Amino acid sequence: MVTRPVGSSLADTARPPSREPSYDRRRAWPVLAMIVVFMMISYADKSVLGLAAVPLMDELDIDKSTYGLISSSFYLLYSLSGLVVGFFSARFSSRALLLVMAALWAVAQLPVVLMATVPALVAGRVLLGAAEGPAPSMSMHALYKWFPAGRRGLPSALQIGGAALGTAVSAPLLTWLIVDHGWRSAFVALAVVSVLWCLVWPLVGHDGPFDAGRRQVEAMKAGEAGRTGKPEGADGPRTAGAAAGPPLKTLLCSGTVMGGIVSAFGSHWALALSSAWLPVYLQTQLDLSATGASSAVSMVSAVSLVLLLTVPAYVDRLKRRGVSSRSADGVPQGVAVLVAGGALALLPYATGTAVQLALVAVAFGCHAVALPLHYVTTAAVVPESRRGAVFGIVAASGTLPGLFVPYLTGRLVDGAASESAGYTAAFLLSAAVMAVCGLLAVVTVRPERDARRLLSGL
Repeated sequence: MVTRPVGSSLADTARPPSREPSYDRRRAWPVLAMIVVFMMISYADKSVLGLAAVPLMDELDIDKSTYGLISSSFYLLYSLSGLVVGFFSARFSSRALLLVMAALWAVAQLPVVLMATVPALVAGRVLLGAAEGPAPSMSMHALYKWFPAGRRGLPSALQIGGAALGTAVSAPLLTWLIVDHGWRSAFVALAVVSVLWCLVWPLVGHDGPFDAGRRQVEAMKAGEAGRTGKPEGADGPRTAGAAAGPPLKTLLCSGTVMGGIVSAFGSHWALALSSAWLPVYLQTQLDLSATGASSAVSMVSAVSLVLLLTVPAYVDRLKRRGVSSRSADGVPQGVAVLVAGGALALLPYATGTAVQLALVAVAFGCHAVALPLHYVTTAAVVPESRRGAVFGIVAASGTLPGLFVPYLTGRLVDGAASESAGYTAAFLLSAAVMAVCGLLAVVTVRPERDARRLLSGL
């Protein structure tokens, strides 16, 4: 039986014996700060369409199904681009990948600004989605190059927290622009912010020392050649395979990776619903003003941010005390999606604005806990050389709800006897999906068990 030190991951075990790179806080944290801002811009881009939905639908005279189609178009290439970039991430610098993404974000705003039509909106959102699809997984991959395995919980939470912070900060600012200067001005502002980020990132965003992928393979090849006297590469396929770890299919079929995908799927279902429809729901069903709705959206994001800054940090402390990753990372991500689904199921039947807003905060804020934790549990069973590809697949699979949830919700609202009945049907369907996803994650995410099983096949 193969054993591993407590707290180590499969990636740690697959690494050949060598001097570990040192953790440089002074260089790692500026990179983390830039990645947090990167995620803030990304989620401001996602939320701007929802914040502008009411005046946009009025000006263009479109129904909710058409608006839902425009919103869903953002995800047409989102998952695919995340998958493709994930597979090729080992060949390119994370620094360059993130720079290209942010530059495309700025370009994607131009069709909306130059020509406000449904086709232009769809074109802009498709391009933006393609450029943002790899952002969560590749920025996390870049972040992990600066932080060793025992220090990733809080940075992961801060990276995901950039999403919540981006929505919390941008919602009132973008709403002010929309109300006072027209909805197009919000898109222009986001393009400018993306350009500014692109100017700063090359000065800060270098690849970190904990990037073992290709160097592991090269080091093991060189070591084998030196020990056996065989020409370098004589045992190349075997050595490279050992460095890479189990086959990609085996990794993806492990319960931990599948459970992480499921928890992310449930979380992104709620995220897609809130990004497209929460501001509209707050204005049309709870009778909030545009400013009041943006404040409520900021409140939801604040709840997410508080949870993201506290739960993963607490999880890290638990693991340092010897608590299993299943209990510390696995169960909380499933429970977070379960709780959010329960609140969403209660929302259509609640009375009183205060109670409704409290349920909105839980339903659309609590699920965010699953997003950093599912990366942590996945990284615990995936060798570093395959992490970019697996992260890309996990992100592509987990974000699939964005492709159809906004449009499906619009169809349900348009097709129901009343808007209220349509939102009730959409919320109950969403709650059921999230409940199933949460339960499956609780049952299947077992990092220690899967790491042992995968390691035994090396």
